[in-house]
Amino acid sequence: VEVLTDILGIEDYFGDMDFKVAGSSEGITAIQMDLKIAGISKDTMCDILRKSKEARLFILEKMNKTISKSREKLSVYAPKISVINVDTAKIGMVIGPSGKNIKKIIEITGASIDIKDDGEIFIAAADEKSLKQSKKMIEDLVKEAKVGETYEGKVTRTTNFGAFVEIFPGKEGLVHISKLSHKRIGRVEDVVKVNDNILVKVIGIDNQGRIDLRKIDSDENNIINNDIDKKSEKYD
Repeated sequence: VEVLTDILGIEDYFGDMDFKVAGSSEGITAIQMDLKIAGISKDTMCDILRKSKEARLFILEKMNKTISKSREKLSVYAPKISVINVDTAKIGMVIGPSGKNIKKIIEITGASIDIKDDGEIFIAAADEKSLKQSKKMIEDLVKEAKVGETYEGKVTRTTNFGAFVEIFPGKEGLVHISKLSHKRIGRVEDVVKVNDNILVKVIGIDNQGRIDLRKIDSDENNIINNDIDKKSEKYD
């Protein structure tokens, strides 16, 4: 009986057996055998295992000369997979009406996203940049504002009583006109305009989830104290 190592297709076709052995320098981890005959002898099996070990150690030696251990960090260009978990009650926020939100994320990042009923979200991206971008967009959709926290947001619209600021995608709060400046102002537009990016602090959230904001002075990075006349002054 002749045992061939690393057989070619034609050798596989005419041979009586195909025996695959996987393992490390310390031993065998997996075996798979296909037979075209009734069986093989004990001596043949021993010969197979001996030759497979020789071949395995030879290949491992060549591999170790090139890279002796796994890289601590994958290339930024290597395909990436990540899993994040969200509250099941917020799955709809991630998907959006008629899939609007999830479609937008996929379109912008090029990532493949699979959402499970239990809130597990699988993200597969072509590179690290796309993975991080898609994760951030999902996390922003389900992020909750916290009282006392400061955020940078964009003014989406103004009214005669204040400015609405988007602090997360689809999540707006109101900066009342009395909380836009430490000075009394006549018009909201004198301080902020639509599409302005401003710093705001969450000072309250009511039982309906509406967010009350206060503008922060970006130059000094201090909370604007709008207490001009607490006793009597009111704004319309």
